[in-house]
Amino acid sequence: MVAMINIAEKHLPESNLEKDKTNVIQFTERIEQSRQITNNMINILESFEERLSKLEATILPLYSETENLQLQQKNIEKSISALDHVIGYYNVSTEVESVIRTGSSNPNGLDEFLNALDKLKQAQTYFEKNNPQSIELENVSSLFNSGGDTLNREFKELLLKHSKPIPSIVLLDLITNDEDITTDDTSSASSFNHFPENVASDMVRIATWLMSESRDEYMNVYARIRANVLMKSLNMLKEHQRTGSGGSIQGVAASPTIKPKYQNRLELPTSRRTRRIQNLFEKGANNFLQKAGITLGTRRSAVHYGETREDVIDEQEMENYLMTVMAVQKLMQNELTLLSGIIPSQHQHQVFQIIIQEALDVVVQDGENIASRARRCVNRHDFSTALVIFPILKHLLALKPDFEKTIESCDYIVRNQFSNIFNTIQFTGSKVLEDFVEHIKSDSNTSLPRDGTVFQLTSDVLFFLEQLLEFIDIIGTVLAQDSSYSNALANLHFDADRGPVDKNKILVGIYIKKVLSQLNLTLLSKSDFYSDVGVKALFRLNNCHYVLKSLQRCALLELVSLSEPECEETYYNMITTHKKIYQQCWSKVLGYITGVDDIQTYYGKLRDKERNSLKEKFSGFNKEMEEISKVQRGYSVPDFELREGLKRDNKEYILPKYYLFYDRYASIPFAKNMEKYVKYTPEQVAAMMDRFFDIAA
Repeated sequence: MVAMINIAEKHLPESNLEKDKTNVIQFTERIEQSRQITNNMINILESFEERLSKLEATILPLYSETENLQLQQKNIEKSISALDHVIGYYNVSTEVESVIRTGSSNPNGLDEFLNALDKLKQAQTYFEKNNPQSIELENVSSLFNSGGDTLNREFKELLLKHSKPIPSIVLLDLITNDEDITTDDTSSASSFNHFPENVASDMVRIATWLMSESRDEYMNVYARIRANVLMKSLNMLKEHQRTGSGGSIQGVAASPTIKPKYQNRLELPTSRRTRRIQNLFEKGANNFLQKAGITLGTRRSAVHYGETREDVIDEQEMENYLMTVMAVQKLMQNELTLLSGIIPSQHQHQVFQIIIQEALDVVVQDGENIASRARRCVNRHDFSTALVIFPILKHLLALKPDFEKTIESCDYIVRNQFSNIFNTIQFTGSKVLEDFVEHIKSDSNTSLPRDGTVFQLTSDVLFFLEQLLEFIDIIGTVLAQDSSYSNALANLHFDADRGPVDKNKILVGIYIKKVLSQLNLTLLSKSDFYSDVGVKALFRLNNCHYVLKSLQRCALLELVSLSEPECEETYYNMITTHKKIYQQCWSKVLGYITGVDDIQTYYGKLRDKERNSLKEKFSGFNKEMEEISKVQRGYSVPDFELREGLKRDNKEYILPKYYLFYDRYASIPFAKNMEKYVKYTPEQVAAMMDRFFDIAA
């Protein structure tokens, strides 16, 4: 460094050199000061480290001893807590006994009761594991079981208290979904269909606890009570119908009162609001029946001679049965909703079956009763009354999907009950149709009308067929189950230009064709009992014409034409044929006024043979004309158009020939007393013909 300064002194000015010397001296002094401070700091740190080592050696044993003391304290606290917990098991019976004995009716309600049961359960588990022979286990178990029994009773009481049958007017509201059916005296349907929210919550909690302890007896209680409520609801509806319609038939309630038809019924003073509810009931019933496609007043049942009321299918009973089926459907849906949460899902179908079984039995029993009496109607040939089967069948078919969906979780036997009654009624409907054809074929009535008018069987058949028009869809469904009709349908060919054709209409048309064919065969067979060709032909003509006009008057002709397009033409041809056969009754009359051209009409020069021939011709004509006039005045042609047409045909057939005969021979003096032989002018003969088919003429 001195060398560097010497070099700098040679080159730098004197002033700078002095300054630098001063700086160097100061720098050297400060370095020395820093060295002294460093040494002092090192001494202090070494002293501190020494003291810290001494402190650690003194404090560490004390810390370890404190940690051990804390650990011992914690172990003591745990032991005390465990001891208190165990002691609690011994005291739990005493603590919760009053709660268990009081039940969930205590001020704190179900929560406190379930907490008490949880404590008992924990104590029971402890004693079973640690001291199974102790008296405490017996006490806890006894009190726990008692609590379970109390919950079962509480569940039953809640269920009984809040399970009320649905009033008839509300049930009818559910059936019809008619928003107009509301009253100030009854709550909405939902208030009867569902438990109050707090009650439902309590029942679900109780059921959950009972199931967790395998106490499933509550499900049987639930099933019995709800089944009883369901039947009470159904019986109330049927009783309301019974009192409103004036009685029942064969143990089956009659339908609700219908104002126009039963307006003179006595009012039943069941309560101050009975009349108003009854009016609403009637309105709902009518709405329901309209939805079911049923028109009142089209069928009238009557008790015939030798019959009893039990043999008659009353229209009211039909309406009542349909409402019963719909009510059962709505009630089952309601019960299915109520099961949720209260009954475990794996057990719901079993409980549901118990609830609905009796109601299903009612539907089956009532349906079989109706089907049985329908068959009795068929056996006594009261087919029109038996047609009540078809509106029932129509509604059951519409209801079938929803009904089956409601009971889809049930066992096969239960699910099959609705199908069985549906099949029974469907089979009965099929029997009505086929036995009607057989009845026409085997009709034993030989008391034919003497006047040749329309046969009673013919009018009955057409009346029956007209009634079928109300049930085309369902009858088509029934006929489709018969292979003979389905095969006949398959063999028909339709013009594509006609567009889609209703299958049911075609099937009904095939049936009508079958009925008419059998009717024609029966009428032809019965007409052979007539000995007179005229009345035989008139009998066939009257019946054939009546059938045609009846077919044309309604949609029957349209239906039968689907399977037999030439039906109308065939009947016209038959009518023409019968008219020609009828004209054969004039053969004797014509025999006297035709075939006399060989008589020589020389004035005054008739031979005796010719005079006698003319006498015989005129006398025979007069006699036959008088006889046929007398006979045919007693014949009957009910249809005015047909009657006047026959008279016109008779005149056109006879009068021209008689005019020729009369003009040619009436003026010839073939007898001394001409008035004796020439009795009737053509005009008088025409007047006689005008009195045909008129007994009063």
